[in-house]
Amino acid sequence: VQLQASGGGLVQAGGSLRLSCAAGGIIFSRDHMGWYHQAPGKQRELVATISNGGITVYADSVKDRFTIFRDNAKNTLYLQMDSLKPEDTGVYYCNAILTSGLKKYDWGQGTQVTVSS
Repeated sequence: VQLQASGGGLVQAGGSLRLSCAAGGIIFSRDHMGWYHQAPGKQRELVATISNGGITVYADSVKDRFTIFRDNAKNTLYLQMDSLKPEDTGVYYCNAILTSGLKKYDWGQGTQVTVSS
């Protein structure tokens, strides 16, 4: 299984980034997927999910600013991040999510997002 996030970078507050997660070795279209955020010194937390049917759910901290979407033909998960805030800084990871809410696979490579004030 490969889960490789990319697209991070340094951006000013109020700016935008689009993250991508290329998935390999899984039946991507069948999996519920999510984006996780790990802020410096804090635990990893789930911020956005998309079901295999396209239903999306967001944490309050990112609601109305982030958009999760997927392209099953490309086995790729995306996170459009708008109106970025300094507290969005951290490493972002993707993973599939079990119906229990737990992650399904081992963690892959994350991508660093840094938002300057």
